[in-house]
Amino acid sequence: MEYISSTLNNLIHQTAFFNLTWGNYLMIAVACFFLYLAIRHEYEPLLLLPIAFGMLLVNIYPDIMLHAEDAPNGVGGLLYYFYILDEWALLPSLIFMGVGASTDFGPLIANPKSFLLGAAAQFGIFAAYFGAIALGFNDMAAAAISIIGGADGPTSIFLASKLGQTAILGPIAVAAYSYMSLVPIIQPPIMKLFTTAEERKIKMGQLRPVSKLEKILFPIIITIVVCLILPTTAPLVGMLMLGNLFKESGVVRQLTETASNALMYIVVILLGTSVGATTSAEAFLNWGTLKIVALGLIAFAFGTAAGVLFGKIMCRATHGKINPLIGSAGVSAVPMAARVSQKVGAEADPTNFLLMHAMGPNVAGVIGTAVAAGTFMAIFGVF
Repeated sequence: MEYISSTLNNLIHQTAFFNLTWGNYLMIAVACFFLYLAIRHEYEPLLLLPIAFGMLLVNIYPDIMLHAEDAPNGVGGLLYYFYILDEWALLPSLIFMGVGASTDFGPLIANPKSFLLGAAAQFGIFAAYFGAIALGFNDMAAAAISIIGGADGPTSIFLASKLGQTAILGPIAVAAYSYMSLVPIIQPPIMKLFTTAEERKIKMGQLRPVSKLEKILFPIIITIVVCLILPTTAPLVGMLMLGNLFKESGVVRQLTETASNALMYIVVILLGTSVGATTSAEAFLNWGTLKIVALGLIAFAFGTAAGVLFGKIMCRATHGKINPLIGSAGVSAVPMAARVSQKVGAEADPTNFLLMHAMGPNVAGVIGTAVAAGTFMAIFGVF
């Protein structure tokens, strides 16, 4: 009888109930809320669902992220090995390849002025950089945090890893991906605040047709020009353009399908769950993390506002030919930010179609955020 009671007692004390803190329960509630947003409202479910589930797992069973060197048998937790691929910056580069293989760069080629809108939306990055320094972060940490302003999760992870900021990589990645997922909630109020009803109703002319030759030359030329100026951008810009060259060349259909589907989805699973697993209550519920999350939100809001305001300037300069709403798509959340521009424009005028016009700044924003990351790496002498 004593053996049975002892066994039952041991089993009971092995349950998570005896090991969880109030912080773990809070993070479990946050994870469930994110799952609700991903499933019920479909806010970037491909990103938010694995992140939320990783968050759920690590707060129920923290050892799922146990480092190998801390394990008694030398074998780490499952998601620890996924996370190593983030620290090595492998997964972000593969994500960029998948984005390139599944994205049409035609709108950007047809309207090169979109580069200006994409550049303007990067203002949030530099606003966050100086804000992070003001809050006491060192230069490299501030640079890693600032990329959240571009709403670009892979680049945020890549830069944090390259700058050796692995201690704050988790909060940075979670903030960046969360804001990417919440673009439909965060951006519309800012877009409406800085535009008039008349501006939101502006209809843009049809984009010119882009030839196959232009689409093939574009990724090659961008790779040569950008990587010659900033070689440190090669892992991101190079993979983005390689994926797009797969797509536009038309001679490697199998590679295009693999990069944009099977490989992309495998990488998203690994990256999403490992990023979510960095949000243990112990690591996440502290002032440093909360400051990073707040800075990211402010930076994202600044980037959206800067894109819209520059869109207003271009609207005036072109005598009303450009709808300022497409400037908000200059952040790197592809293609969600472009869809939000379309949605807000359609609310003002149901016959307004801005999606393809917004894709130009959206693609430019991806390139611009990678360039910003490469610039920080060059400044700090990191290769």
